[in-house]
Amino acid sequence: MLELTRNKDLRNLFEQARTIAVIGAKDKPGRPVDNVGRYLMKAGYRIVPVHPNRQNVWGLETWKSILDVPFPVDIINIFRAAGYCPGHAGEVLELSYAPMCFWMQLGISSKQAADLLSNKSIIVVQDRCIKTEHQRLLLPG
Repeated sequence: MLELTRNKDLRNLFEQARTIAVIGAKDKPGRPVDNVGRYLMKAGYRIVPVHPNRQNVWGLETWKSILDVPFPVDIINIFRAAGYCPGHAGEVLELSYAPMCFWMQLGISSKQAADLLSNKSIIVVQDRCIKTEHQRLLLPG
């Protein structure tokens, strides 16, 4: 696990990533996950919604689990309560590839999830909003 602390590292992550899975994806207007998902699409990323019960979030094919997605994703963005994060980290360990980043949104952190990924070359970001960080580092100010 690599902890991201430097702006340069975050900027590099955003520039290299192409595909972002959003676990807990919902397209309910006014919800933070909807706002962030739509922002990331407009920013040019391929968004992969993941939700066990919803279908066609943001008009996109929606997968029940990250394990069901038949192609690699670069960033796994978690929009679920911290208690679910270790389970999602465990799913990441079952993937046939290592994503670049396991990102827990603002207000979400899990030492247990981070520890599970500690032996992998996966960047772990906790308690940060991916939209806010993207805007701060990549949009002209």
